[in-house]
Order: sequence, then C-alpha cells, then structure tokens
Amino acid sequence: MNSTDEQRPTVYIAMSADVIHAGHMNVVEAGRQYGDIVIGLLSDEAIASYKRMPLLSYDEREKIFTNLKGVVKVVRQNTLDYTQNLEELRPNYVVHGDDWRSGIQSEVREKVIETLDQWGGTLIEIPYTSGISCTNLEKKLRMTTSTPDKRRAALRELLKLKKSIRVMEASNGLTGILVEETSIEDAGGQQVKEFDAMWISSLCDSSWKGKPDIELVDLTSRINTINEIMEVTSKPIILDGDTGGKVEHFVFNVRTLERLGVSAIIVEDKRGLKQNSLFGTDVEQTLEDPQEFAHKIRSGKQAQVTRDFMIFARLESLIAGQGVDDALMRAEVYIDAGADGIMIHSKHKDGEEIKEFMNRFNAKYPTVPVIVVPTSYNHMTEDELADLGANIVIYANHLLRTAYPAMQTAAKKILECGRSLEVDEMAMPIKEVLTFIPAGD
Repeated sequence: MNSTDEQRPTVYIAMSADVIHAGHMNVVEAGRQYGDIVIGLLSDEAIASYKRMPLLSYDEREKIFTNLKGVVKVVRQNTLDYTQNLEELRPNYVVHGDDWRSGIQSEVREKVIETLDQWGGTLIEIPYTSGISCTNLEKKLRMTTSTPDKRRAALRELLKLKKSIRVMEASNGLTGILVEETSIEDAGGQQVKEFDAMWISSLCDSSWKGKPDIELVDLTSRINTINEIMEVTSKPIILDGDTGGKVEHFVFNVRTLERLGVSAIIVEDKRGLKQNSLFGTDVEQTLEDPQEFAHKIRSGKQAQVTRDFMIFARLESLIAGQGVDDALMRAEVYIDAGADGIMIHSKHKDGEEIKEFMNRFNAKYPTVPVIVVPTSYNHMTEDELADLGANIVIYANHLLRTAYPAMQTAAKKILECGRSLEVDEMAMPIKEVLTFIPAGD
C-alpha cells in the first residue's frame, strides 16, 4: 500500500466495547496499516440485544472512538449484522480479532466474508490479545461504578432498549450473585442470555427469614436485604412493596428506596391483612377502593426527587375474581394518577385472561410498561408474552422453591445414613464454594 495516495483504502472496524483495552488498540493499530478507519459503533440497542446494557451511552462511546488516531469517521451499526453498513460504505477491508471464528459471532463473520466478496473486499483477522478479558474488566468496572444514581436509572434505560426484560428473584447476597452472574449461550450460539434485573420478593424475603408472608417483615429488615444484595451486584432492583402501607409512610419509603438506588417498587391494590395472591379466591382478597389507591400512587410520585424511580401499580382484580373489565378500569385510574406502569397478576393456568387483558390494555395504552409474573401460566414463553405486549417478565420465587427441596433432601439423607457421604453427589465441592464468590478486588 502506498501511504501517499490521495485516496487511501477504507477499513471498517466494528466496536461495541466501552472499556478500551490493549486488544482493541491492537485491532485499530492494525487497521491503520491498511487505510483510513471507519468505526462501526454498535448502538445501545444492538449491544443490549445480545449482552448487558453498555456501561457508557452511544454518544459517550462515539466521542472516545472519534478521537482515536487513524479514525476518520464513526457510523452507527444498529444490529450485530454488518451487512447494511458494509453495502453502503463498500470498504476495502474489514479488520477484526480472530476470536470470532467460533462461538456467538461465527455466523456474523461468515456473513461479513460473503458481503465483502461482492466487491472484492478482504477480511483481515488480528491474533487475539491473550491475557485480557473484556468481560472481567467490564465486570469489575460495573461493580465499582454501580452508584445509586446509575443503578436506579438502569431499569428505565432497559425499557427503552429491549422489547422485554427478564427478571429473577433475589433474596440475599448469594441469590443476588446467581442472578448477576448466570448466563448461557442460546441454542444457536448467537446470543448470550442472562437476567436483566432482580426482583426482591416479599414472599421470598419473608420465607428466607422463616416468617409468614403477611407484611410482617418491616421495611428496615427489607432494606437490610436490599443492601446485602447491592453490595455484591450491579443489576437494577425491583422491590415487591406489597400494599405500600399507609400513604403517610409510603411517601417516606419511596424517598428511602430512591436514595438507595432501587429502580422501582410494585404496590398492589388490596387492603387488610395480606393474603398471598396465588391463593386466589380460596381466601378473602379485599381490593382497595381505586381512588384511594390512586391517591397513594400520586403521593408517592410527588415525593420522588428524581425522574428515574418508578412506581408500578399491581392489579389484583383477576386474583379477586373481579374480571378483566375491573382490571382495565383500575389500570386507567392508576395511570391517570401517575403510575409508571402496571403489573397484571393471575393465578389461572391457561393464561387466557392474561391474553384478554393484554390485548385490550395495549390497544389503549401501547406505550405504558406492563409487568407479568407467569408463575401459574408458566407454559407461556417470554417471546409469547413479549408479543402480547409484556415489557417485564418476572420469575418471582423459583430460586427459593428449588433451593428448599434440595436442602430438605440433603438434611433427610444425612439423618437416614448417619453420615454425609451420600450427600456428596448432590453437593458442590467446598473448594468451589470458596472460589465462586467474587473476591471484590
């Protein structure tokens, strides 16, 4: 290549990282040897579609890459697929590390080669820089930058970026780490799936403390649980607020949760001694007067200091046997009062009343976030619920419900055998227990 040519070749490099390390710089440095670099910067939506929401916004990342030596332009890449940008720019080269030959990006690589062949472009692959893990760097950075302000705002940002948010119950530091760290590659190896946020359930929090689920565990105790989880995680938190208590107390609780960095609270429109909703009409479920409940929501919203914190109104009409019409009436009242979204709950296993509610609700409120908790109608997939208009899907109690039987089985086996040898096959080695908890360095 002749560096004195007026028109240097164009080199396309796609980037998603907001933690720039030596490996990225090696790719950029290699690209400079071939021509002028155009960075295809993945949008926030594209990144969130296959892994966690980026640490920095698109605009912040754009400023970083615009100022790298050799970069003449930064363009937005709205999908993992390079095709649209490549066909518009028709670069002479695409430069990438050789770590995408297998795994999640292998199909993207094949599509790049196929597209470049249309005009004789060339893929240049740079040896992967060993000893550097972008995932580990990001993980450490997330923990050190997970301030209350950043964490509180994360749920609203996720709602903008993703069609549906996947949320799992967390009730203590250990389950918080599980929700934070657990991920898989999907069947096609093209997407990393993980949980987007954490649900701190009143039922689970009470159960882990050995207390009944009747709003017996006070807010001070629940704040201890929140702090325990926040110390070892970085994902946004949604709190199960039961009925929200007295209005006069609720406004102070909203400010407390907001200050801690909780993203949202869900409060249900029932009154009297709490009865778990999954009992349905087998127990007395007394609904609150909708105007009274609307007053609670309005007071909570007025008490907020920031715009980030969210209050969701949980509709118990279907649980109390009052039907979809009553639920829709209440939803309208609560949204008018300022609720940021609604949660619709049902114990019917066929999911039909959920489908009816969602279809009718979204026809009137297509932009209002909706939360579903498919504990009973668990045959419905996340994709099916998202297609109905569900923005947040909560797995509300599954870590508790799977942990208790396993612990009970282990305890019985030790009693039966008079020793613990027979439990070894179902137990994690103690060395793994000592190493899977992050060191925090």
